[in-house]
Amino acid sequence: MTPTDRPRLAVRSPADLIAAVPYLLGFHPADSVVVVALRGRRVIFAARGDLPEPGADPRPAARHLAGVIGRQGAESATVIGYGPAARVTGAVDAVGEALTVAGLLVLDALRVTEGRWWSYLCAEPDCCPPDGTAYDPAASEVSAAAVFAGQVALPDRAALTAQVAPLDGPARVAMRRATARARRRLVALTEEAAETALAGGRSVRSAGVAAVRTALRRHRRGERLTDDEVAWLTVILTELPVRDHAWERTDGRDPDISLWTDVLRRAEPELIAAPGSLLAFAAWRAGQGALAAVALERVLEVHPDYSLAMLLDDLLRRGLPPSELDGWPAVDGPNVVRRRSRRRISRRSI
Repeated sequence: MTPTDRPRLAVRSPADLIAAVPYLLGFHPADSVVVVALRGRRVIFAARGDLPEPGADPRPAARHLAGVIGRQGAESATVIGYGPAARVTGAVDAVGEALTVAGLLVLDALRVTEGRWWSYLCAEPDCCPPDGTAYDPAASEVSAAAVFAGQVALPDRAALTAQVAPLDGPARVAMRRATARARRRLVALTEEAAETALAGGRSVRSAGVAAVRTALRRHRRGERLTDDEVAWLTVILTELPVRDHAWERTDGRDPDISLWTDVLRRAEPELIAAPGSLLAFAAWRAGQGALAAVALERVLEVHPDYSLAMLLDDLLRRGLPPSELDGWPAVDGPNVVRRRSRRRISRRSI
């Protein structure tokens, strides 16, 4: 599925919305507070945060979530807490208050745990019994429609993190050897450029551009790169003009997400910064904020000062929608970004 053809799922009840949330996030939340934002009757965004630790003040995190939702141009929202009442109630109340202060209408505030849901805003026992309302997401028409449309909800966030984890075993050994060959190839290319006095490393950039274009073209045809091709790509992406060329040509298409996920998982640890950031950018453009977040977590753990990862991490934390920077990036030189005219990109919605 591409960002422009995600299906709309009919949500008619709290149980339908609860069933839809895992497909909005990409995984089933736990120990979380989720805000589902609407414009009119359409869901336009979903944001998730961890429940605060016992005894912690929930208001700072609540204000952050409200700020993220406010930047989406939302008009109303529903707050859903996942976990026991002792941890959920204070967090949901704080988020609801922050949303109200931000000028949004809070449609409902729910708590979900162990196959039941409760509403904090409904006191009618006929529709909101004190012992909660049972629901079965597997039996929901919303879940069935999402699955039929090819949408995926992983069991939890750990499963999402596993999708960007490094490969090990024989695959890692093979990549280590391929990377050594790629490093020797780059050294030879650099020395050749110096001997022929090619100013500005034009031969290195040309080789990198060719590698990026070949990789994108092959993945868009459904092909997988060899170890040597991936290794060469990870090594040549350390050259900023090559990285920026890849950045300009990466969007939210599924093949681009697939490519950079594959390269990130196969790359040697010291070479994950560029492919991990490119994956995060592609995922962000596709409305897959959770995937972008776990990719950036992996990059920043190893390369905390990598500028592109830091920039994207800031965009995610502030909840900036991709449509605000459409035509972006436009790279005039290393690390130079300017804003272009806007064109609408649809986000993950139901």
